[in-house]
Amino acid sequence: MLTADYDRLGLRAGDRLLDLGCGFGRHGYEALRRGARVVACDMAYPELHHVQATQYAMKEAGEIAPDLSCTSVQGDGTRLPFTDGSFDRIIASEVMEHVPDDLAALDELTRVLRPGGTMAITVPAWLPEKICWALSDEYHAPFVEGGHVRIYTEGELRRKMLGAGLEPGGAHLAHSLHSPYWWLKCAVGPTNDDNVLVKAYRKLLEWDIMSRPAATRLTERALNPLLGKSLVVYATKPIARSGRATATSGTAAA
Repeated sequence: MLTADYDRLGLRAGDRLLDLGCGFGRHGYEALRRGARVVACDMAYPELHHVQATQYAMKEAGEIAPDLSCTSVQGDGTRLPFTDGSFDRIIASEVMEHVPDDLAALDELTRVLRPGGTMAITVPAWLPEKICWALSDEYHAPFVEGGHVRIYTEGELRRKMLGAGLEPGGAHLAHSLHSPYWWLKCAVGPTNDDNVLVKAYRKLLEWDIMSRPAATRLTERALNPLLGKSLVVYATKPIARSGRATATSGTAAA
């Protein structure tokens, strides 16, 4: 299940892509299939180990070119262990809402992106996330260690991108069918995975992800503008930039 749109990102074969907060690697795998050189970065070692095992299996199955690889790096998004301008493209999917100092993370992402490169940042969309927080205090931080620490509006994310020296571009919402699932989980308790309705809805989502029937694809596409669970904003690093803008100039530009 992909959140970022690779065509909007501008990913091309041979590009070097950073998948920050890669989790189990869903975005990195698709980038490999498209011929990119991928660096998967996460703070959690078990996820990185899983990514490496999966890429080896993909090579054996002939899903990716034998000369491509995915390098796994354990790292902190606010102190990335990469040199300036290391990447042509960056995806940071469902990461920023977990980071207390998101401005530092945006500065780092901008630093390691080459001039002219593009990034996609995805965060939980405001309305679905607001409902989740209202339904349960157990859905987010501080109850959940490492959980969501803020709810973004699109305007806030764009202003912060501008402040980091990026040029925000297009945006869209995704995964509207997942919003009711999370509302249901919050209503019965986020950790209550044995609830019969939660189990039934999860099976529906799993079937949808694996089968991708036309009916649910069309339904989700129609509902995304209102109920999309994830907001995706794309941005470009200008060829010439002068670092983080002042709060005043960033606000004026917005």
